[in-house]
Amino acid sequence: MESLFTAYRTFFGKGDALYQLFSPYRICPLGAHVDHQHGLVSGFAFNVGLKFLFSETDNGKVEMCSLSFEGLTTFSIQKEIEEKQNNWGDYLRGAVWALQKDFQLKNGLKGVVKGCMPIGGLSSSAALLCGFVMAIDKVNHLGLDKMQVIHYASIAEREYVGLRNGILDQACVVLCEADKLLYLDTKTSQYELLPFGNNSSQKLPFKIGIFFSGVTRKLTGTDYNLRVSECKTAAWTLQAYDNTPLKELEDTRLRDVDESVFETYEGKMPNRFAKRAKHFYSECNRVEKGVDAWKRGDIKEFGKYIFESCDSSIHNYECGSPELIAIYEIMKETEGIYGGRFSGAGFKGACIALIDPEKEEAIRNTVTSKYLQRFPEYKETFETFFCEPSNGVEFL
Repeated sequence: MESLFTAYRTFFGKGDALYQLFSPYRICPLGAHVDHQHGLVSGFAFNVGLKFLFSETDNGKVEMCSLSFEGLTTFSIQKEIEEKQNNWGDYLRGAVWALQKDFQLKNGLKGVVKGCMPIGGLSSSAALLCGFVMAIDKVNHLGLDKMQVIHYASIAEREYVGLRNGILDQACVVLCEADKLLYLDTKTSQYELLPFGNNSSQKLPFKIGIFFSGVTRKLTGTDYNLRVSECKTAAWTLQAYDNTPLKELEDTRLRDVDESVFETYEGKMPNRFAKRAKHFYSECNRVEKGVDAWKRGDIKEFGKYIFESCDSSIHNYECGSPELIAIYEIMKETEGIYGGRFSGAGFKGACIALIDPEKEEAIRNTVTSKYLQRFPEYKETFETFFCEPSNGVEFL
């Protein structure tokens, strides 16, 4: 935290920075691309993320500088939030915009935020949003509970920033516990925190491996939102075949349609939409089977479903860059990797894996060597990290 204190003093001079907050990044081992369709998901937060250092202002002014993103963000929390400015500050403005729907905010804050690791595929945006919602909650004494933090962070990203995702990312950032798997129904928001092998005293038999391809992209500049529309259209198409009364497309989800309806009409659907639906139903089934393996303490079977999830992401959801697909193929061949897949939407720059801790260095060397043989142009930007599951966002 020392670099944060130094930056705080540089930007804001002397004075006490009263609050320290850690907001973790997250991975989703099973449940890829289904939360926006109200599907079943799983997740871990892990011990790398964003650190906030801030103090309260009584004039409503927000001043946040970042050691990871470019520029200083300033605005008044007491005024109506204006249009996006297409920089990282939109996430902060979006959080306030969402909270202003239900609260009259008075106090602002000034502070510094710093992220660890390259940005790409680990939900740094959710970490930023959830952390900032909790910071605003703290200085305005709103008394938000965890589900409310998730709710306002999600509204900010969907309705203000413009990424049409579900609540998976925010739920992992807020709800996770270090020694448990988060199992979440994104339609009902019901969730469980499951110890491995149903034994809360058992040490987790894996570490989280993160492999950055060296390629970064913004989700709002990819086909992410198009895939969401394709899934909704697939659901609409199935309902039309089944003579189910239709709702507005924006309010339609694949979770609204029973899998048996898909099995009946799959062959009549345009191939693009059939593939999106096939991924949704098969992925939700993998989550359920993976959770069962987790409860039984079978990490190898759990990992097998993670590999299968990525295969479906490639062939049915049709996401993934050549670089990410290469890492996936290398992971499947590497001893000590239980399972792995693209992280996040599959349009960004990272893959994740659950790995045998005793084979950490061998895995690092193998994946790095094989990947750079295929893509030597990323020699300076390819990176590998190994992390531990952690609790969700919390004040330090």
